[in-house]
Formats: sequence, C-alpha cells, structure tokens
Amino acid sequence: MPTVFDLIPFLLVALGLALTPGPNMVYVLSRSISQGRRAGLISLAGVAVGYLFYMLCAAFGLTALLLAIPYAYDALRIGGAVYLLYLAWQAVRPGGRSPFQAKDLPHDSSRRLFVMGLLTNLLNPKIAVIYLSLLPQFIDPSRGDVLMQSLLFGSVQSAMGMLVNGLVALTAGSIASLLVRRPTWLVVQRWLMGTVLAGLAARMALEAQR
Repeated sequence: MPTVFDLIPFLLVALGLALTPGPNMVYVLSRSISQGRRAGLISLAGVAVGYLFYMLCAAFGLTALLLAIPYAYDALRIGGAVYLLYLAWQAVRPGGRSPFQAKDLPHDSSRRLFVMGLLTNLLNPKIAVIYLSLLPQFIDPSRGDVLMQSLLFGSVQSAMGMLVNGLVALTAGSIASLLVRRPTWLVVQRWLMGTVLAGLAARMALEAQR
C-alpha cells in the first residue's frame, strides 16, 4: 500500500484542486451567505454523498480499466493534463469568475438544500474527470491491490474537498466581506490557482509511463 511519503504529493494536488473554481464551492458559499451556515452545511452533506458515489464508481471502474487495457493509464494521464490546463485557463482568462464571488439564491427547505447539493456534485463534470484522471497517476500495481489504492486516494480526495468546502461554509460571511473591501485579492486568488493547475498539468503530462 502507499506510504505516507506517497500520500503527501497527492494531498498537495488534492488541496490545489479543492481550492479551484467549481460549482460545489460556489453553491455552498452562496447558500451560506444567503441562508446561513446551517444551510451551507446541509448543502455540503449532499455534496458529500456525491463524492462517495463518484469515488466508488471511479475505484471499481479504474481497477477494471487499468488491469484490462495496457495504455489506459497514459490515455487518462494525457486527458487529465489537458483538463487541468483548461481549468487553469478558466481561472486566469479575462472576465473569469472567482469561486468566492457568490450568487444570490432563494431560501429553500433542508431537504431541497441536501438534494441540490447532491445534484450540484453529480452534475459537475469536474469531479468525474478529476477521479478518472487524477487517481491513475498515483496508483501503482506493484504497491498492492489496485482497488484498495483507488479507495484510499479517492477517500483522501473526497476528504480534502469536504474540508475546504466546510471551511468555506463556516466562514462565508467573513470571506465575502473581506473580498468586497479588497477586490484585488480575487485577482490574486485566480492567478495563484491558475499557476498551480498549470504546474500540475505539466507534471502529469511529462510523467514517464509506468
């Protein structure tokens, strides 16, 4: 199984991806600002179930794919690098939107908040592609069972996403207030995330075939 030293690079990658713009963060932040922290956390619970669904699908699917098709890893690696470059461009392009710019939303019931959080995650192509492109480059059949490695890395990715979005939900009001007073920080955040994503894309694209 992967060691702690194997998990550290993955943790950094997972953190960078969790901080990038995406529907989950925008929805949780907007709910927290418009309806309070409780609404943001209920929405986040729905997002968590979506993470679990994608993690299990990716883990079982990747196990079969990587063992059955010789060049599947390279295809996923290259596809993942292209997608990360796309995310980097979305972060820094002129007129790009920061995830910390929230939307005004009407008040909803707890049940609807949960369901909308779940659907926001399930219908988010970023999550599906992350699991299909990110996990393979860290999975090494020589370290043991591929399925268990997939579940381990998938759990770490999900936990990182939940941690970041949970902090966003709890501090949404403070974040929004700070960024209204200092809009330059939005630009800095976008360029920082764009640079991180571009670096991850280069690492993924240049990694030698296992």
